[in-house]
Amino acid sequence: MSGSVQVTQQKQHHQHQKKEQQQHHYESSCHLSTKSSVSQQSFSTYKTSSQRLKTSVKTEKGQQVVKLSPLPTRAKRTYLAMDRDKEVIGYVIPVFRANHESVRSLMEAQGEEVVEEGINYVAMRNLFVAESREATSQVVKVEKKSRTMHVRESATRLEVNKTVDEWSEFRKKMNPDSLTHRPELIIKPRGQTIWEGKTLKLHCTVAGWPKPRITWYKNNVLIDAKAHSEKYITESNYNMHSLEIKNCDFLDTAQYTVSALNIKGETSSVASIVVKRFKEGVEDGPLDPKPHGFCSEHGVTFKTTIIDKFQVAFGREGETMSLGCTVIVYPTVKKYQPEVVWYRNSVPLKPSKWVHTHWSGERATLTLAHLNKEDEGMYTLRINTKSGFDSYSAYVFVQDADVEVEGVPVSPLDVRCHDANKDYVVVTWKQPSMEGSCPILGYYIDRCEVGTHHWAQCNDSPVKYARYPVTGLVEGRSYIFRVRALNKAGVSHASRVSEAVIAMDPSDRARLRAGPSAPFTGMIKFTEEDSTEGVVPGEATDVVVTEATKSYVVLAWKPPVQRGHEGVMYFIEKCMAGSDTWQRVNTGMPVKSPRFALFDLAEGKSYSFRVRCCNSAGVSEASAATGDTTVGDKLGLPSAPGTAVAIRNTATSVVVIWAASKDVVHLAGYYIKCSVVGTDVWMPCNNKPVRQTRFVVHGLSTGVNYVFKVKAVNAAGYSQSSPISDAVVVQAAISLPGKPTDVTLVEAVKDYMELTWTAPAKNGGADIRGYFVDYRTVKGGVVGKWHEMNHKAVTTTSYKAENLKENVFYQFQVRSMNMAGVSKASLPCATLECKEWTITVPGAASGLHVLEVRDTSAVVLWDTPAFSGRSPVNGYYLDIKEASAGAQGWKAVHEKVNKMKYLKVTGLKAATSYVFRVRAQNLAGVGKPSAVLGPILAQSRPGTKEIYVDVDDDGVISMIFECSEMSEGSEFVWSKNYKAMTDTSRLTIVNEKGKSRAIFNSPSLEDLGIFSCVVTGTDGISSSYTLTEEGLKRLLDISHEHKFPVIPFKTEMAMDLLEKGRVRFWTQLEKFTSACQVEYVFNDVVLSQGKKYTMHFDNSTGIIEMFMDSLEVTDEGTFTFNLVDGKAKGTTSLVLIGDEFRALQKKSEFERAEWVRKQGPHFVEYLDFTVTAECNVLLKCKIGNVKPDTEITWSKDSIEIADDDEGAEKIERKDGELIFNIGKISKSDAGIYEVFLKDDRGKDKSLFNLTDAGFQAVKNALFKVIAESSTQIKVISTEHGIELHSDVTYYDEDLRVGWLHKDSKIAASERVKSGVSGEQLWLKINEPTEKDKGKYCMDIFDGKDGLKRVFDLSGKAWEDAFEEFQRLKAAAIAERNRARVVGGLPDVVAIQEGKSLNLTGNVWGEPTPEVSWVKNDKELLPDDHYTLKFEHGKFASITIASVTTADSGKYALVVKNKYGTENGEFTVSVYNPEEEEKKG
Repeated sequence: MSGSVQVTQQKQHHQHQKKEQQQHHYESSCHLSTKSSVSQQSFSTYKTSSQRLKTSVKTEKGQQVVKLSPLPTRAKRTYLAMDRDKEVIGYVIPVFRANHESVRSLMEAQGEEVVEEGINYVAMRNLFVAESREATSQVVKVEKKSRTMHVRESATRLEVNKTVDEWSEFRKKMNPDSLTHRPELIIKPRGQTIWEGKTLKLHCTVAGWPKPRITWYKNNVLIDAKAHSEKYITESNYNMHSLEIKNCDFLDTAQYTVSALNIKGETSSVASIVVKRFKEGVEDGPLDPKPHGFCSEHGVTFKTTIIDKFQVAFGREGETMSLGCTVIVYPTVKKYQPEVVWYRNSVPLKPSKWVHTHWSGERATLTLAHLNKEDEGMYTLRINTKSGFDSYSAYVFVQDADVEVEGVPVSPLDVRCHDANKDYVVVTWKQPSMEGSCPILGYYIDRCEVGTHHWAQCNDSPVKYARYPVTGLVEGRSYIFRVRALNKAGVSHASRVSEAVIAMDPSDRARLRAGPSAPFTGMIKFTEEDSTEGVVPGEATDVVVTEATKSYVVLAWKPPVQRGHEGVMYFIEKCMAGSDTWQRVNTGMPVKSPRFALFDLAEGKSYSFRVRCCNSAGVSEASAATGDTTVGDKLGLPSAPGTAVAIRNTATSVVVIWAASKDVVHLAGYYIKCSVVGTDVWMPCNNKPVRQTRFVVHGLSTGVNYVFKVKAVNAAGYSQSSPISDAVVVQAAISLPGKPTDVTLVEAVKDYMELTWTAPAKNGGADIRGYFVDYRTVKGGVVGKWHEMNHKAVTTTSYKAENLKENVFYQFQVRSMNMAGVSKASLPCATLECKEWTITVPGAASGLHVLEVRDTSAVVLWDTPAFSGRSPVNGYYLDIKEASAGAQGWKAVHEKVNKMKYLKVTGLKAATSYVFRVRAQNLAGVGKPSAVLGPILAQSRPGTKEIYVDVDDDGVISMIFECSEMSEGSEFVWSKNYKAMTDTSRLTIVNEKGKSRAIFNSPSLEDLGIFSCVVTGTDGISSSYTLTEEGLKRLLDISHEHKFPVIPFKTEMAMDLLEKGRVRFWTQLEKFTSACQVEYVFNDVVLSQGKKYTMHFDNSTGIIEMFMDSLEVTDEGTFTFNLVDGKAKGTTSLVLIGDEFRALQKKSEFERAEWVRKQGPHFVEYLDFTVTAECNVLLKCKIGNVKPDTEITWSKDSIEIADDDEGAEKIERKDGELIFNIGKISKSDAGIYEVFLKDDRGKDKSLFNLTDAGFQAVKNALFKVIAESSTQIKVISTEHGIELHSDVTYYDEDLRVGWLHKDSKIAASERVKSGVSGEQLWLKINEPTEKDKGKYCMDIFDGKDGLKRVFDLSGKAWEDAFEEFQRLKAAAIAERNRARVVGGLPDVVAIQEGKSLNLTGNVWGEPTPEVSWVKNDKELLPDDHYTLKFEHGKFASITIASVTTADSGKYALVVKNKYGTENGEFTVSVYNPEEEEKKG
């Protein structure tokens, strides 16, 4: 049975093979170069051999197994490619329908995968063929089997049947026609939600043949894993595909698409990925800076700092603009550079001919070439690192280029192409910000084929809509477009050209964008398919009207399902409502695109439309008709936006907000315009419409009033302008205040806690109006929700949190509030337990702040501690330190306790920052310091003004404070002693523009104190004025003077004595008018001008004078000048009575006598003495009004000094001066000296008494000159000791000189002596010792107290002097005791030959010197010829017996001891008388 089954199966198998071989295939081969190394001939197709090739392979058990060849016997022609050695090198794929360009692109793109795909295909085929052949190669045997054997064979048979079925199925798949199929997603990627920072992996399984090409997309943007390997990893293994996303962040939230594509089609699947961030509060935007994280790849955390940032920029169309920032990435990693990305309005910018980016490694630069309005927007620089990213943004404004004709509109912008098809495209644009001098009538659209420079106008008449369908394009060609605006004044410049668009079928465009994906093997086989030519296309479906305006109507439809292999074109028909007549619109030329624009329709009429498809086989039936469509504008103008509200922002910008337009369709955006108040000129604030309802207008003038209005715009045109905003002054805006800091507990009781905090450093430009406190409980480290404690803001920086639970832990946070709103909450304080304190000292003071900051001073203020301890606070201590100093730098500002809650700190260093703190004190002691205030920079604000006091003409006293930096909402706030003034009856406040005047209603002692004024809404502008009792009295006096004016006198009445004893009464006015009148009064009697009185009033100088020739007895009394100048009066008087009058009368008489004396020769200066620098005494006097014949006589002791007397030579006369030169004065010069002047006009005498007191006065003056001439003490050393001396110009024997040692007078002794040698004053110290060291003083009497010269003989001065003394002393001893020849030897000795010479020299020396004799520098030794003797240590003798001429020469007696050596030289000359006679 089994054998028959096996035979039947084999027969069926062979019959199946025969059927396959009977099928004919018409094949054509196409050869393409591949990466295979096989020659081109190896790609020929061969018929398979009919013989079966067997190979024997030994198994592990030693059995031989027969292996089939890759090609079975009688196999049908396959699609395997073989070389000449029958080696399979590839395979071919069946034909598929596509145009040649698509095929070529497929082959070129897939060349790299040829070898891999071919080998996989062959390996899979061989595997299944081998298994199949082994299963069918069994030998048919018929034999008798047992039941057990039959059971086993049945089981084997079933297994074989299963194997045969699998093999048959595989053969069907191996048939090329049935093998290829479109991709199929067996397992699709799943959407996931993941935490930020994690790694995500998407998986999918794809089937399809040829092997599909897999691509991944993020929000329809292709993911390039190779370019971003640090972020993405893609894998493909055995039809399993995955995308791995590393370190996910918020920006990775997107729709991820996997696409599988081969030649049979494409399939795709979408998975949504949501990346969640564990963070409370508002979610950051995509460009908000993220915290930097650790980069495990490099082992560091990169930190990015952006400096040298670009600011808000303004450009003009056609210009080139560069934006740049310097970027510092720390730490620096070799060969690592951050990713630099530029954005415009949050859209990444790609390099183009308009946009150029550059990264130098340190600076990122963006260059915008040939600016256009499309370039306007918010530009953002984003620096991506492996640890995160940082960004910086600023707005760029682009102004319109200047128009050539006045009044024409500016160019449109943002030209784009949509819905492109084979011969049709929709062009859209945005209207410009300025219409020109009159409204825009319409727009012209121009097109240009890419590669040419010819622009063709697309519309004959201007279109009103900013949208236009352009028809008549040539399929396959690329076009660019531009738009021009038109009004009555002319046509604008053309807009920037659009991006190029290709006129082609959308499906072809999608296929081109996706790119070929089928693998290429190196050979493509085309097989014939059944022809579908000659088939009439089916009907078009879903015909709809997509756009309808009064200018045109746009139709759209779906192509027919049955279209054949030819392209399908379309005819459009229209029918007017109420009629059954259909009229073909495009009779002459069918359209290729399933879109069509109909023009020239009657406005207001209703039409229906239908479409017919056509090809070469004929025209299809008409499609279903559309409903009736009325020709008219479906898209209306937008409604006007809501009222614009302008809010201050910065000194040059304003924030404008408005309500969005209602019921607006396809809104393009809003245009904002501004105008200076008082003008009717409106300027555009933006040249590119914005979609938001908030816009920051930059480039405004500070301090100028502006108004704003807004227009909405869509494709239909502009809306009406919004209502004009209220005027706003361009100034820095008031913003939210900063967060409070240092929330601290200052007191705790069972059910409440007292909190304090530090006010925010920045108040946002407005005063802090109050604070809100929040609390939450903490249990076991778990915090609860925040709850509000106070619904009404507290105005102090402290709060009593009540109704708390004892022994419960709480946390608190504080928010500040100003007129702009409530700030962010402070950092929560430390966890606090609500339980009663036992502290006795007060808590920390709170609310520290400063006012009146100047270069050298500041006023620090604070609030009372919330917790006063067990007794009331009785004072405070203020501490200060420089901000840069350490914790040890704190020092107290004052020693005594300060009772007030303010203190003015003085003595600060300009431009130095300081910090302050306050400590409160009660009876128990001093509490802990407050929170630190500062740093505060000691620097006066430029233009700082102080409060000054003014008294007007009516006597009103007021304090005035001026401020030039007031903003809208700023106020002057006055206080007394830094407390709000509650008693308004004392002061009246009058505020004018930038000036505040505080007027005293009734000045009195109650007003004494410190008045301060603070300007709100500024950066702490303030000043103060201290009104003291003395200052108040002065102000009251001034007020009285203003109420009751008096004529001010620069000088009160005075009296001068003139020549001849005349008297002058005079005064001088300080302020007066020409109408001032003077009345002269003596003892209440009005005087008039006459012989006795002469009056004069000089209006130019204000000097009033009255002259009298002399004073008589009757003139004793009061002299008065009464003045009247309008309502002002003035009086000045001089009283002359009693002794004062008599002294003045006597002086007047003396002056008259002096005048008489000076009419003849007289002394201008009487005789007096002077001492010159040379210590000569001169008697001098000056004479005047002398003539040549005036007699001048000198006398001493009443004895005239005649011309021939000894003293006459001492008299000199020089330039009206008489001099008697006494010279060096002595007692003999004492006497009375007189000088007499006499001539016919009169005589005069001068006397000087040079005796007793006069003589001593001269001596004292002499002593002063001598003392001042003394030099500083000098020190010299001698062989006897040390000598101190000072030199003087002259020494007088009466001059007292004393010496002091260590402030004690030196007594004269043998060892220490003082004296004078010539002009040298000296002190000699013989044999000095250590006791003589110290300070020496020479006291010289100078006629008064004495003059001292000091010398400190210690230290180096003593050492040098003492060392020199010892040296000189040793030298003197050596000089006294050295060996020397003291006499006895002649200089020359002449002796007759043959006689004996005996010379003896006297020698001295201690110790006794050594004696020797030398001749011609050679020492002589005693012998018979020379006899040398040295007797008694004093006498040295030499005897030369019977001298000869040989004994002539230079001899010397040499004496020597330890102190020195000396030679006594002499010359010996021996002569022969006979020879002398012969010479003679």
